[in-house]
Amino acid sequence: MVKNVNMKILGIGNAIVDVICKVDENFILNKKLTKGTMKLIFEENEFKSLLSSLKIEKTISGGSVANSIVGLSQLGNEVGFVGKISNDELGNKYEEGLKSEKVDYFYSKKNEELPTGTCLILVTPDSERTMCTFLGIAGKINEDDVDAKVIKNSEMIFLEGYLWDEGEPKKAFEKAISYANKVAMSLSDQFCVDRHKSHFLDLVKNKLDLTFANEQEIISLIDAKNFNEVIDFAKTIKKHLVITRGEKGAISICNDEIVENGVETKLDIKDLTGAGDLFAAGFLHGYINNFSTLECLDKGKYMSSKIIQQIGARL
Repeated sequence: MVKNVNMKILGIGNAIVDVICKVDENFILNKKLTKGTMKLIFEENEFKSLLSSLKIEKTISGGSVANSIVGLSQLGNEVGFVGKISNDELGNKYEEGLKSEKVDYFYSKKNEELPTGTCLILVTPDSERTMCTFLGIAGKINEDDVDAKVIKNSEMIFLEGYLWDEGEPKKAFEKAISYANKVAMSLSDQFCVDRHKSHFLDLVKNKLDLTFANEQEIISLIDAKNFNEVIDFAKTIKKHLVITRGEKGAISICNDEIVENGVETKLDIKDLTGAGDLFAAGFLHGYINNFSTLECLDKGKYMSSKIIQQIGARL
């Protein structure tokens, strides 16, 4: 038995302030963005010039795993989060946003050269979201930012593929995994998968207890020709994979147990931001509270159905 585990789930991810803006299709085309994906912007000036041409609808403390952790907190679970921010206006907003959602925040901010990370979420009239992320200090997380004691005191940690990068973030990841009681991770985005394919494949096969992905990400990860190959892969590695499949609902594959559920119909979809994050929150809520697999999937569906009927990734 693990002693003194006093937190259900500790999320470790990019601490990013979401800035939500409505745009038309032409904006996406003119800026040479790929609709529905996430583009990393490395130059602060490029990011500022993009932002200056937009009207801001809403700013929220975001980041993929942070969204899931807030969802878990709203469902009554004791949860925490580790993510790197700077001691600036957005950093202060970020911290306040998490604390107001009863999330324990395990990071002490300092004055940094880089600002707090920001993600522009561009919502087109069809509700699809295209993201431009300037990671700022969030992408500089290192092993010193991760407290082994806090990880040991959590039943499970939840990581995001967005955070994985060569160098310091990778060391932070590895340290977290080495001290964790259980590890779940979201593959986050197809660009992430393509960029870190061999690392992600190693994680999924050997280090993660539970992997969240969408169909596109998992097919890309294993270079599958069809979904049956994904099922065979999951059975072979004997790990728990949970895959969202858009209009086909979601599927959980764990050893030889395969469970599927459908999707909610008649939804008034406004914005798909956070659908995957809140699905993970619902599933994890069931998982740590000993629900059946179908109940976990249904809780995921319930949470993601709620979030897509509003603007932004927080309920």
